[in-house]
Amino acid sequence: MATGQLFSRTTQALFYNYKQLPIQRMLDFDFLCGRETPSVAGIINPGAEGFQKLFFGQEEIAIPVHSTIEAACAAHPTADVFINFASFRSAAASSMAALKQPTIRVVAIIAEGVPESDTKQLIAYARSNNKVVIGPATVGGIQGGAFKIGDTAGTIDNIIQCKLYRPGSIGFVSKSGGMSNEMYNTIARVTDGIYEGIAIGGDVFPGSTLSDHILRFNNIPQVKMMVVLGELGGRDEYSLVEALKQGKVNKPVVAWVSGTCARLFKSEVQFGHAGAKSGGEMESAQGKNQALREAGAIVPTSYEALEAAIKETFEKLVIFEGKITPVKEVKPPQIPEDLNSAIKSGKVRAPTHIISTISDDRGEEPCYAGVPMSSIVEQGYGVGDVISLLWFKRSLPRYCTHFIEICIMLCADHGPCVSGAHNTIVTARAGKDLVSSLVSGLLTIGPRFGGAIDDAARYFKDAYDRGLTPYEFVEGMKKKGIRVPGIGHRYRWGQQR
Repeated sequence: MATGQLFSRTTQALFYNYKQLPIQRMLDFDFLCGRETPSVAGIINPGAEGFQKLFFGQEEIAIPVHSTIEAACAAHPTADVFINFASFRSAAASSMAALKQPTIRVVAIIAEGVPESDTKQLIAYARSNNKVVIGPATVGGIQGGAFKIGDTAGTIDNIIQCKLYRPGSIGFVSKSGGMSNEMYNTIARVTDGIYEGIAIGGDVFPGSTLSDHILRFNNIPQVKMMVVLGELGGRDEYSLVEALKQGKVNKPVVAWVSGTCARLFKSEVQFGHAGAKSGGEMESAQGKNQALREAGAIVPTSYEALEAAIKETFEKLVIFEGKITPVKEVKPPQIPEDLNSAIKSGKVRAPTHIISTISDDRGEEPCYAGVPMSSIVEQGYGVGDVISLLWFKRSLPRYCTHFIEICIMLCADHGPCVSGAHNTIVTARAGKDLVSSLVSGLLTIGPRFGGAIDDAARYFKDAYDRGLTPYEFVEGMKKKGIRVPGIGHRYRWGQQR
C-alpha cells in the first residue's frame, strides 16, 4: 500500500445510501476550510434519481442522485472516494462494485458487522488492484483543511476546537473512531494539529492496517511525526513493530495500545470492538506496548501520559531539531446556522407562512370553524357536515350537506362514477344533446385514466392486423402482464376468456 497522500483540497467523493446529516457535515467542513468546490460530487440511492438540496455555506446547492454505482461513476469521473453508508447486509457487495470502478481509488465502509469472509475478499481485491479500503466499522478519516469522510471528528464546534480546518504536522491513525475524536483534541492542545487522521475500524480484519498508514505518512513530507493508538486483541500492531525494526519508518512515532486494564479481570474480556479481545500475551496491551517500545517507538507508561509524550516529541522537533515550523493560526469562517436550530435555541423568530381561518389547533383540542373535534364526533357529523364547516365556515342544513355528499360520490374515481361518466352527466344536465354529452365524457379518457380509448385502439388494431383470435389476443396480453385496456376489471377477464 505505502504510497502517500490519500486526499487533497480538490478530492471529491460519491456518497452511497443517502444520509442528510453526515453529508451536510462534510459540506460544512468544506466551507470551513475555504474549499471552492463541495467534496460530495454525487449521491447513490438505489432505486432513486434526481437531486438533493443541501447547503454549501449560505448557498443552497443541488447534489445529483443516481440509482446505480456505475451511473454515478460515469457522471462524476473525478470523484475517486466512495463513502459507503450501506448496512452490513449490503455493504460488501456495494463496496466491491465500487472497487471495480476504474475511477474509484479509496473506499470507506462505515457499517459494523460485515462478514469477515466478505471483508477478506474486499481486502484481497483492493491490494491486488492498488486501491485502499478504510473500515469496515470505521468513522472514516480526515485531512486537515482539505477533506473529511462523513461524521469524522464530529460536530463543527469540535472540528474548530481541534483546529482541523487547516493542516498541521501530525499523522494519526487509530482503530477507534470515538477515541480518534478525543485524540484530535489532545493533539491540537500540544502540537500544531493534525495533517491527516485515519480510523481503520475495530473489526478483526480491517481493510487497511495501522502500519499501512504509518508507512504512508512516512512518505508525506508535510507529516513530521506520527501518533498511533492501538488496542488489545489481534496482532496488527506487530506489523508496525517489524516496520520500525527494519528501518522503514524514519520519523518519530508516539504509540499507545489501550486495554491494559484487561489484566484486572479474572476471565477474558471482550471490549467494544470485534477485534478487541486478547488471545494471549502477545495480543495483550502490555505485550504490544513493550514490543513497540523495544522497536523504537515512543511509548508512555500510561494513557494519561500520552499527551505529555506527544508534546515532548513535538517540541523537540520544533526547538532542537528545527524540523517543524508551527502552522500559522487562521480564523475560520462562521458557518451559517440552520433556521430550525436557531429558532429552537431562541436566537431568531420567524413569521408564520399560513394563517388558517377555518381550523384552529390551539387549546386542548382542534376546532373546525369553532366547533370542537369532540362535538363533531359525538354528534355524528358526516363528511358533508365537516366540509360545510371547512368551506363555508358554518353548519349547513342537512339537505345541503346531503347534496355535498352526493357530489363527492358522483365524482369519486371508482367504478361507473369515474371522471368520464361524471362529465357526461354534467353535460347532459346542462341541456346538451346525447352526442355532445357522450363526447364530453369520452374526451376525458386519457393515459392517466386507464388509457382505455387510445390504448384499446392500438392493441386491438395490432391484434387484428396480426390475425389473432380473441382467445390468442387475451392470452398474449396475459403472458405479458398487461391488462386489456377498457377491460381492466377482473370479472371481465372471464367474459373475454
